[in-house]
This record gives sequence, C-alpha cells and structure tokens, in this order.
Amino acid sequence: MFTTTKKLLQLAEETNSAIAAFNCYNAETAQAAIQAGERANKGVIIAYGERYKDYMNLEAFAAFTKSLAEQASIPVALHLDHSYEISTIERAIASGFSSVMYDGSALSLEANVKTTKHVVEMAHAAGVFVEAEIGSMAKGDFSDEEEGDGRLTDPDEAISFVKETNVDFLAASIGTVHGMYKGEPKLDHQLLKTIAESIQIPLVLHGGSGTPEDQVLKAINLGIRKINVNTEVSLAAVTEIANQLNEQPQIHLSNLMTSAQDVMAEQMYQIIELYKNK
Repeated sequence: MFTTTKKLLQLAEETNSAIAAFNCYNAETAQAAIQAGERANKGVIIAYGERYKDYMNLEAFAAFTKSLAEQASIPVALHLDHSYEISTIERAIASGFSSVMYDGSALSLEANVKTTKHVVEMAHAAGVFVEAEIGSMAKGDFSDEEEGDGRLTDPDEAISFVKETNVDFLAASIGTVHGMYKGEPKLDHQLLKTIAESIQIPLVLHGGSGTPEDQVLKAINLGIRKINVNTEVSLAAVTEIANQLNEQPQIHLSNLMTSAQDVMAEQMYQIIELYKNK
C-alpha cells in the first residue's frame, strides 16, 4: 500500500529500527526495493533524486511507483531526495510524493532556514512532509551525489533550525559519506546522541553504503530512523551486468535487467534485515 514517510518513521520509532530509503530511478530499482521489502515484511521508502530527472521523468516515475505501491503487501512511501530547485519540489508535491527533501546544506544557516521554511509551508499545505539537512557530507568513491565539505552537524544550529523551519525530519552529518568510503569509516556517535537528545523529530542518516554493521546498529539505537542507500546497490547491479555480458554477450536486454534486479533485491533485503535491529 502507498503510505507516508512519516508513518513509516513513526513505526521505526516504535520498534527501535530504521527504514531503508533506496535511491530508485527506473523500473528495476523500484521493483527490487519493493520485492525486498515484501520478502522482509517491512516497509520501504523509494527515494528519487532530483539529479535523475533528466534520465527518468519525475511525474512518470511517481505514477509508476504509486501503482506498484498500491499492489504491494507492505507500506511504500515515495520521497524526493536531495532537491536544490524549488521547481522540482513543486513538481514532486503535485505528483503525490509522500515527502520531499530540500537540501540547503551548502548555503549559510540563514539562507537555509529561509528557503526550508518556505518549502515546509508549501509542502505542509499539500499534506507532504519535509526533510532538510544541517551539516555537509563529503563525497566518497562511486557516488553520483554533489560534493560536500564534510562539515559535521552543529547541535545548536540543528536545534534552532528545526524550531524555525518546522521541518519534519532532519539529516544529520555525523561522519558518513555519499558513496563508498575511501578510508576507515568512523561515525561520531556521541554527536548523534547529543543531537537526538535535543531534537524531537526523526533523524536521517545519509551515506548508508559501506558503513560497518556495528556502527549502523549503534546509530539506530541512538535514534536514526531513516537510512539512505544507493551506491552499494548500484555496484551490485553493475557487477552482475558485467558478469552476464561476459558470459553471454548477446543476452536479451530483458533477461539482463531481470538478473540485475534480482541481485539488487537480494542486496536490499540484507540491508532491510539489518535495519530491523533485531
């Protein structure tokens, strides 16, 4: 069934778990995410990034995903990930996205507050929830995200930001990266604890790919309720496609993409099971 991001994160809070938000941008990624969620019997978030709008039409993707969600046996939400343009957010709201993320992390705190507040007012009027970010994540290997400066979230800034904007979820920068790590991952769990104790809204962890399981579980126990995953699923699919083409250079495209989807679904299933925090 199609649901809201807020309902999924409330469920995560009740069960001390986290919801996987998989970056999806075509039929195979969306179908794999829902397939994995059904196998694990846990809701999932389909996260469509603004950077994919020239590759996959936003309105068409929303209609496709909502149709899949209505047929699914688990709750499925549709989230706009890392959007910098108000026009994209407006399109997502009009298309029925469950939630949107305005990313003003590269702006001054004042500018971030001003624009995020505008997005919140616009989205809430349509019953859509809003995620924002304080801090700035660095870019690791194999990522297609924007480059950040790696600045960790300042707890005092986060408190004032949430109060002034009335945002629904907050992405906190605590040491993860977009993509795969170039060095040893080390999350600042004490910082996360401080933020979680100061803010009464769900916290989001970007950069789930390649983060050690013990550090992920510790973050969940400290209050992370949504974790974004992209690169490791992409790498699994690309590796499978390369292997299939090496073995069968003339393989039919439908069979090739089915194989990639199956591999992604397996990878996603393992991630969802981890985030159950059992």
